[in-house]
Amino acid sequence: MSLDHPLTLGIETSCDDTACAVVDKAGRVLASVVSSQLNQHRPYGGVVPEIASREHLRNWPAVSHEALGAAGIELQEIAAVAATRGPGLVGSLLVGLSLGRSIAWGLGLPFHGVHHLEGHLFSPFLRSDGQHAVPVPESFEGLVVSGGHTSLLEVSRGEISSLIETRDDAMGETFDKVGKRLGLAYPQGPRVDLLAERGDPDGFCPTKPKLKKDLFFSYSGLKTQALRAIERLEQETKLDVSRIRRDQDEVPQAALDLLAGFRRAAVGQILDRLERRHNVRPFQTLAVSGGVAANRLLRRELDRWAGRRGIDLRLVPLTFSGDNAAMIAFAAVERQRRGVSPDPRDVVVASRIPFSRNSQ
Repeated sequence: MSLDHPLTLGIETSCDDTACAVVDKAGRVLASVVSSQLNQHRPYGGVVPEIASREHLRNWPAVSHEALGAAGIELQEIAAVAATRGPGLVGSLLVGLSLGRSIAWGLGLPFHGVHHLEGHLFSPFLRSDGQHAVPVPESFEGLVVSGGHTSLLEVSRGEISSLIETRDDAMGETFDKVGKRLGLAYPQGPRVDLLAERGDPDGFCPTKPKLKKDLFFSYSGLKTQALRAIERLEQETKLDVSRIRRDQDEVPQAALDLLAGFRRAAVGQILDRLERRHNVRPFQTLAVSGGVAANRLLRRELDRWAGRRGIDLRLVPLTFSGDNAAMIAFAAVERQRRGVSPDPRDVVVASRIPFSRNSQ
């Protein structure tokens, strides 16, 4: 590998996916490997932190070996190392950050401890076809929607600040909880999205909360209304969630309609906040990322919304919508491009990191 194209090794272990990637200075993803722990956590209906940490340790050797092999390089050819330092599960973060710091120490390389949302924020500019990344504008707004986050962020001349956050449940978390209550197997969120495609959204029209002057995301009220609607279905139609759990192809139409209406309301809140923000301060580019950015309705509606307003919409490629190490490596590449100094190799993890100038 030519020294004119220095490579960054990315490591992501913030939750239950063990990931390793190699990205060059042009943002080309030479390798991106993600090892899922779904089978280990499915019996519990969600992620068990202790199991996640143990599986990261078990999976890392094979994951890193596969990534380096796919990139066709040896570890000694890496020029920089980046690992997620938070937010996330502390035990899981410790595994990845410790690995990253050790590699950086051993090879004498610069190290970047990357904020998880910073990784997602820049991921819509990556390309899944092996080509160099789309040039990142100096200023843009980024919507990150995932199981743990619903955030609208602003990038201005390299500085990242938070504009709108969730006050309670994140959008993805709400999808998971509603799906779990209906008897869907883990991971519930993607299954809710898929089943909602078969429903009539007019079958469930939740009450909209009164709009307030200050902007924030809030999904607890919608979640509560959906859970109560499921209870009514159980009483009125003898809905058997245990049957759905056994055979998800036999979901009653009433339940499909409920999921469709629930999804429409959840996506509608995103569009409402974007519209209100754009009316106050118009923006030219919107980058959308995170696991929930794979939601079918959200992608369709955002495309329509942005098109009507002449906004350059950057939807993250589905390959990089979930947690992955390519986004962590690319965030470090962007830091280097902007001239941001590497972090000290003794940087520590944190389960929660407010997004401010010092969190980059």
